[in-house]
Amino acid sequence: MAENSKIEWTTHTFNPWWGCTKVSQACKNCYAEAWSKRVGQKNWGPKASRRFFGEKHWSLPEKWNEKVDSQAARPRVFCASMADVFEDRKELNPWREKLWDLIERTENLDWLILTKRPELISHFSPWKNKWPDNIWIGTTVENQECAEIRMPYLVEVPAKVKFISAEPLLGQLDLKSWLGNGLDWVITGGESGPKARPSSPTWFRSLLGQCMEADVPFHFKQWGDWAPSDVVNLPKRRASKADDGTIMSRVGKKTAGRTLDGSEWDGLPLLKVM
Repeated sequence: MAENSKIEWTTHTFNPWWGCTKVSQACKNCYAEAWSKRVGQKNWGPKASRRFFGEKHWSLPEKWNEKVDSQAARPRVFCASMADVFEDRKELNPWREKLWDLIERTENLDWLILTKRPELISHFSPWKNKWPDNIWIGTTVENQECAEIRMPYLVEVPAKVKFISAEPLLGQLDLKSWLGNGLDWVITGGESGPKARPSSPTWFRSLLGQCMEADVPFHFKQWGDWAPSDVVNLPKRRASKADDGTIMSRVGKKTAGRTLDGSEWDGLPLLKVM
């Protein structure tokens, strides 16, 4: 849970529970699992229990909802940074129902639900052809294989905004089939953490070009722990060659920053009338 989140593309974060099971390469160095272990929780894997919360925790989004100034930008709530709302576990069903009810009651908040299991969205969500206007639905797409599997499910969801998080980006992505045809927003970035894998600058530039051509907002969240050596210009750092031949230096997320080709890309979707 975080009011005024440090994640660049959201305002707040809300977790209906903690814990998940890894499903793809993006999960390999899961930051949420690492954080959970750091605070003494063991909530990852098919046999591990999930961590649930009381009413004080669940009341916070309602307070955010009440504080909204009608003249200000609508707050965005990322749900869930420490779990996957559509994980297929029976004990999560009552907590999902509690979440759906909370979303419907907090009409002043835009809820950004990100999943690696878009094939289960229609199964576990209560809305069929008419979704609440305050839900943005997204899926993680770290490489082309995941795009081909997950995107067809995502674009079929009748939510106001559909987006992807290509973070950590682990390969070249061709999204032309979906940009402007069901995909409204692209977030991307590199991996951070002690086992972070470097992303090729060409992969990010390709996504930026595709988004510009399709007039779809593009958000570059971060380089991650690795950045092009000519950008950070720091000698005697651990180096690695990216897929496109660029020499990448391991300098840490803060030093690497989030500037791509001289600019910070903070694109957000323009909300359409349903």
